[in-house]
Amino acid sequence: MNILTIEGLRKNFGVKPLLDAVTFGLADDEKMGLIGANGSGKTTLMRIIAGIEKADGGRVMIPSGSRVAFLPQNPEFDAGMSVLDAVFDQGDPNLRLLHDYEEATHALSATDGSDEALLARVFELSHQLDVTGGWDREANAHAILDRLGIVDTDALVGTLSGGQRKRVALARALLLQPDLLLLDEPTNHLDTETISWLETYLARYPGALLLVTHDRYFLDRVTNRMLEVEPGGVKKYEGNYTRYLELKEVQEQLAEATERTRQNLAKRELIWLRRGAKARTSKSKYRLERAHALQEGGRSGPGAGIELTAASTRLGKMVLEIDAVSKSYGDLTLVKKYSHILTREDRIGIIGPNGSGKTTLLEMIAGRVAPDSGKIDVGPTVVIGYFDQEVRTLDDSLRVIDTVTKVAEHVRTADGTLISASVMLERFLFPSAVQYTPVAKLSGGERRRLHLLLVLMGAPNVLLLDEPTNDLDIPTLAALEEYLDTFAGVLIVVSHDRWFLDRTIDNILRFEGDGTIRPYPGDYSAYLEIKAREESAQAAPKPQAAPKPVEVAAPAKAASPGKLSFKEKTELAEIEKRIEKAELRKVEIETALGSNPSDFEAVASLSNELGVLIEKLDKDVERWAALSDRA
Repeated sequence: MNILTIEGLRKNFGVKPLLDAVTFGLADDEKMGLIGANGSGKTTLMRIIAGIEKADGGRVMIPSGSRVAFLPQNPEFDAGMSVLDAVFDQGDPNLRLLHDYEEATHALSATDGSDEALLARVFELSHQLDVTGGWDREANAHAILDRLGIVDTDALVGTLSGGQRKRVALARALLLQPDLLLLDEPTNHLDTETISWLETYLARYPGALLLVTHDRYFLDRVTNRMLEVEPGGVKKYEGNYTRYLELKEVQEQLAEATERTRQNLAKRELIWLRRGAKARTSKSKYRLERAHALQEGGRSGPGAGIELTAASTRLGKMVLEIDAVSKSYGDLTLVKKYSHILTREDRIGIIGPNGSGKTTLLEMIAGRVAPDSGKIDVGPTVVIGYFDQEVRTLDDSLRVIDTVTKVAEHVRTADGTLISASVMLERFLFPSAVQYTPVAKLSGGERRRLHLLLVLMGAPNVLLLDEPTNDLDIPTLAALEEYLDTFAGVLIVVSHDRWFLDRTIDNILRFEGDGTIRPYPGDYSAYLEIKAREESAQAAPKPQAAPKPVEVAAPAKAASPGKLSFKEKTELAEIEKRIEKAELRKVEIETALGSNPSDFEAVASLSNELGVLIEKLDKDVERWAALSDRA
């Protein structure tokens, strides 16, 4: 059964239609990913389905009584509303009950339980939760709030950052447990651990899901159908994002074969045209029209994708030396005595919880923020390009073309070609008509793309990217990844996009949340493997004390493990020695990893040794436990 049916949907902005003849359905247990270039109408389509915006034609059909929840890209709340009121949407009777219970318990805790009226109120609400089976919802609510890091429900929404407001809105959408869940860029402002949790939650979600996101791993693991929004309509693909890519490749191969056939036929028809027709019969007129159509055919279809190309400045041997840098804000320590020597081959991804100091480190490297102690020495040939989250370099009062020409009238590309600012803008998907638009009227994705162009125009050889995937569409991200493949310089990326990290970086730095920065060799997938091994080792049973023979006032014969053979007794003694030795070596390796994070070759070697050691230690502990039980 379909929870959503759309027929012939149209939406115009000015003369050109944004959405035209959009028709598709969504089953009540289906999870669909909505993809397309920036400006293709994905968000508009979501807003129409949510009832926030009206279509110019067509129909949107949702069964009566169905609950729909919509998470917009930039949620808006009443600034004076508390987080409690915002999360527990009072329009839903189930959430209203949870809201009242949470409000009453908070108020009661403030009186140390001495207010009899509040105590009676809590008792009554508890009884209602019993009757309605609301305790499961209450437990689920707290689990969601905890995983999204929403702790202070008394805080006013107006005091929250944009990322915190997004988390509040996401919590509200999930707590409603709707029949149809609409999520527009839900992973923005979430750290990698929270994204992994949300991924698992949505994969198990029993209702229907329509999702817009640039996170390709997220699409791969959550969705089972893709809908691509294109000029003039939509195309449906069965399967997840990987399957979509496979199907697109087949389509492109067919299109290339068709284009080659068209070109060959056009050449033959062109020869005929040049010979001249002796008589203009209806047949020859038809052939004349076909020849012109064949020549024009290659110019139709969607425009070319974004072309990222820019020169870079030669980088000397000395790049950056970070020496015992620390940074705190009040009682919060973000970076604590961190040292690192950057080399010309470094491609580093920075991960960690929100607010742990990742952006602060980039700000110190870029020279925007001074460290409290320590120093950062920058090499004489270093040219830093900083693609920040806030897009602070853009002037909303300027036109797009003026923003670029203010930096340079002409741009040198990677192959040495000198092109005009207007041509460079076209390569970044800013056609002539858009180039004279004020910056203030650009969408979030267009602003980010313009900001990226300005950064690359500076010909940087040290590139700092802070959450580069936010607000960029998938085609732009793919182009950026290809550009970074050949970028001749140092790359430092702060990102929660696991696909992007796997494509672009060779080493991970993880902020642990207490000012400590721990290195991991390899890309993000390698980091996950290391973490999994460490967690497995911690969960494995370990002897609480050295398993030595028990000394008692009895004959030696009574103390011997009678159920073990002589060979097994010898094996048990040897295992005990190996476990003790391995534990000591494990501590030595972990200490070395923490004290010398800048030597990546040493870190890689030690990490490999640690993995092998942990695997052997697990087997020895398991065997020791079996022999000890029998003894």
